[in-house]
Amino acid sequence: MICLGINYSQMKDASACVAVDGQVVHAVAEERLSRMKHDGRFPSMAIESCLSHASIRANDVTHLCFGWSPVRRAFRQDITDFLTLNRTPNYVNVASSVRYLISMTRQQGGARLFQDHFGVACPNVRFIDHHLAHAISTYAYSGFADAAILVIDGRGAWEATSIWHGREGRIEHVQTIPWPNSLGFFYAQFTHYLGFEPYSDEWKVMGLAPYGRPGVDLSRFITVGEDGYRVATRLLFGKDSAPSAAIEAHLGPKRVPESEITDHHKNIAFAVQDQCERAMLKLAAGAVAKTGCRNLCLAGGVALNSKANGKILASGIVDNLFIQPAAGDDGVCLGAALAPHLDSGGKLPMRRMRHAYLGPASSDAEIEKALVTFKIRHTRVSDPAKAAAELLASGKMLGWFQGRMEFGPRALGSRSILADPRDPHMTAKVNNAVKFREWWRPFAPSMLAGAAADFIESATDSPFMILTAQVRPEKRAVIPAVTHVDGSARPQTVERDVNPLYWKLICEFGGITGIPVVMNTSFNLRGEPIVCTPTDAIRTFFSSGMDALVIGSFLVVK
Repeated sequence: MICLGINYSQMKDASACVAVDGQVVHAVAEERLSRMKHDGRFPSMAIESCLSHASIRANDVTHLCFGWSPVRRAFRQDITDFLTLNRTPNYVNVASSVRYLISMTRQQGGARLFQDHFGVACPNVRFIDHHLAHAISTYAYSGFADAAILVIDGRGAWEATSIWHGREGRIEHVQTIPWPNSLGFFYAQFTHYLGFEPYSDEWKVMGLAPYGRPGVDLSRFITVGEDGYRVATRLLFGKDSAPSAAIEAHLGPKRVPESEITDHHKNIAFAVQDQCERAMLKLAAGAVAKTGCRNLCLAGGVALNSKANGKILASGIVDNLFIQPAAGDDGVCLGAALAPHLDSGGKLPMRRMRHAYLGPASSDAEIEKALVTFKIRHTRVSDPAKAAAELLASGKMLGWFQGRMEFGPRALGSRSILADPRDPHMTAKVNNAVKFREWWRPFAPSMLAGAAADFIESATDSPFMILTAQVRPEKRAVIPAVTHVDGSARPQTVERDVNPLYWKLICEFGGITGIPVVMNTSFNLRGEPIVCTPTDAIRTFFSSGMDALVIGSFLVVK
């Protein structure tokens, strides 16, 4: 069984993966190859990458699986929701709904686009309910035989939030909160109000939130109770096409993009994040209560809120928590590719995901060819990890390009920019000279898994940098560059047998400095996708203030 899983709706984050007999062997987002951030076009380049890596042809694919419902079903459900809940057209932004239906209709043409591009028609084409694909994408890789599953995003087909129960490789639907009562939509509207791109820049709001203080009342827009949350959709959509009209009436004019961040904006970000955390805690408690299971799997774009995830784990509501690293729409392809295994009462192939290194790789020969082509002076090094550690210990900021690219939005030691976490000025240096991004956005620490408890309170396995925890008070001055203003960090725990080269780098750095922790951020410039190829890495390196580049077995120093 060769299943090609696809996320495609012409909205954003198109992606593809290939699973052979239930084992995902390759996964990549279209943006990494097209170099267009959040590229939502048909992922032909991603599909080509999957086929090439798996050494198969298009006509070898047995199942073509899209992680979205058939458009007719989504449309019927929307109409049913309107009639059942007595909504009026003003209750939703009509233009937004029309655009959504158009994108869904285009998505249905994905099978035709596959045939047009690759010259063959797949015999088995299917469309999987979006939230079911999300649920599979986290449960099947959790390692939990029995788990509550919570999917929270902006909008699926008609879903906003759903609860599922995974048992022994099967998934049972428990509850759906229909769109537009959407926690992701609530967060996106305030992201828009604060001058950022909705459904893309929510982590900017999350990073800004700790600089704010309590006091902003958002109760007219969202209420959180014992039974979950309720979003005041009518107010957030408004009566015209301006989605923030009611917010502006309550909180004042929206922030102009790129303008000054005031205390008022910080306080609003604090309130938005606080409401999101409170709602997610209630939803997690509800999922546990409804399923009777204290293992929890999260998926959907809202599940990328690492601060809320950390609070769920620390709350005692759950015993174990798993969040698939590509929790947003790009990761839907992972669930879609496995859905055929549920046919005829079948079971999902259950495999614990220990890493996200599922993307393309470049050989040393390919890397050297690119360096020679661009006439870049370079040196072959016998021990890239040691060379990188020595550079970091001397205060250098460097690009690190090794092995297979990560799948998902986080750089996890394959396509990373690294720096010394001990330097209290390093956050500003990297933000200003390398990433060219907002001053308040924090950087994450990568640390040896065995040393995590020395730096992080209630340290836990965190290989995907998707849980926020508190840095031990006595260590905050030791690793200030990766400690946020509220004393938190979003750590990545690195294991020797998962990524031996990155583990060795951190170990070598620890041997020199006594601190087995490095600052890690994604290898890209602001507004660009993470680098994929040697050419991407070289261009980004010379377009920024990085001091050195360790790429494969080669070292480039400015």
